[in-house]
Amino acid sequence: MVERESREGTMDDVDAVTRQVLTASRLLVAVSARSLSAVEDRVTLPQFRMLVVLSTRGATKLVALADLLHVAPSTAMRMVDRLIAAGLADRQVNPDNRRETLLRLTAEGRRTVEDVTARRRTEIAAIVERLLPEKRRVLIDALAAFNEAGAEPPVPDADTEPSPLGWE
Repeated sequence: MVERESREGTMDDVDAVTRQVLTASRLLVAVSARSLSAVEDRVTLPQFRMLVVLSTRGATKLVALADLLHVAPSTAMRMVDRLIAAGLADRQVNPDNRRETLLRLTAEGRRTVEDVTARRRTEIAAIVERLLPEKRRVLIDALAAFNEAGAEPPVPDADTEPSPLGWE
């Protein structure tokens, strides 16, 4: 009976944590949407995600990009075409294999990612500043454990070269 109670307590904890993470994810989605508001006439959220992947990985083949985004190559191609039309990405021939085309950010695409990420960082920092210092420490430990469990690499410090969303 003790084992059953212990197991139920664990499930209650999992449910409570899950509810709080879902709530936090809603907050972070709202922050993300607001950070994109300045460019929403040119970039959708899925297109921005593609820009982030290109900014962190560099020149990438379409199939690899589609795989990273968990979309079909045809969907990725339509997204790329729109980003190219907006001047945020371009195609180049792979110098190592002339039969392959690589996709990459333009300077404007890189600036867009940097600007949106900076707005997001500023808004998240403003939220964190409203927490008491001891709550911040608890949040650091909890989020570090959560990110580790999800195999998400850490975002670099604010003083270092910004890496959008923390991907290398």
